[in-house]
Amino acid sequence: MTPFQKSRVRTSVALPDFRLVIWLMPAAFLLHIVEEYVGGFPRWATDVLHGSFNNVAFALNNAAFVVILTTLVFLNHRRAGTKRAIALVAFASGNLFWDALFHLFTTSLFDRYSPGLVTAMLLYYPLCLVIGFVIVKQRVLPLGQFVAALVGGLVLFTLVVWYGLFHFEV
Repeated sequence: MTPFQKSRVRTSVALPDFRLVIWLMPAAFLLHIVEEYVGGFPRWATDVLHGSFNNVAFALNNAAFVVILTTLVFLNHRRAGTKRAIALVAFASGNLFWDALFHLFTTSLFDRYSPGLVTAMLLYYPLCLVIGFVIVKQRVLPLGQFVAALVGGLVLFTLVVWYGLFHFEV
């Protein structure tokens, strides 16, 4: 090779294994719940969004979500499959990816800190990007099914917010 030829240097980054990296989701979710609780998310949702939310509903909702997310992670850790992965992506994207957008959007819209914003930006987004990349690169799901599961997560997230904060009021 002459000095004028461009050398092609390939660098590669080792991706974490899907079955291991997904365990970071419940951990990030628990830290997010702590931030929301300490920041007074139920009061914020009531005062700023004009919803109706209290600490009991907050605790019950998040307890159920922790159990569901941890169960889906466990099932995918034990034996990954298309249906299990779709369920995990749909549920987790609603609770992590779309929730992070919610905190960012509402903070910007109302010019007031949305409790949960810090963990959503520092933990949720990087984690979602890594796991999404792992899912596609390791062919856990084809890209089309991954995107469909993300859309399903958005629908789920919308219904959870609509019910949890506004009790299906229009």
